[in-house]
Amino acid sequence: MAGVRRRDDRGAAAVETALMLPVILFLLFAIIDFGRMFNAQLTVTQAAREGARAAALGQAAQPRVASAAGGTAPVSATVTACPMDGGDDDAVVTVTHPFTFVTPVAGLAALFGGGLDRPVTLTGKGVMPCSG
Repeated sequence: MAGVRRRDDRGAAAVETALMLPVILFLLFAIIDFGRMFNAQLTVTQAAREGARAAALGQAAQPRVASAAGGTAPVSATVTACPMDGGDDDAVVTVTHPFTFVTPVAGLAALFGGGLDRPVTLTGKGVMPCSG
């Protein structure tokens, strides 16, 4: 009898769902947060590159970094500009951004010793040769 269920199989689907739902939710939250973190890392790196380009051309790097960072605020930048004598140095801009998770993945990972319960500092570095 193919369509008849035995009495001891009732509720098996509910138990399987209860066991697998936390794993599936953790994976979903991880995909969302790590996707956001990857996007923020790309933005921070691009902002550092734009700031280094501006510093190499003798322009102010901070406004360029803030403009390139867009919605990834707050960012902080450390700028090493080109020397005034036109040496062989490089313009270096390092941009940092504290990234916080928005889903419960950080709390869930902290239960297992993941250490994601505090903000993660993303860093991007841009280096351009000085034009001179």
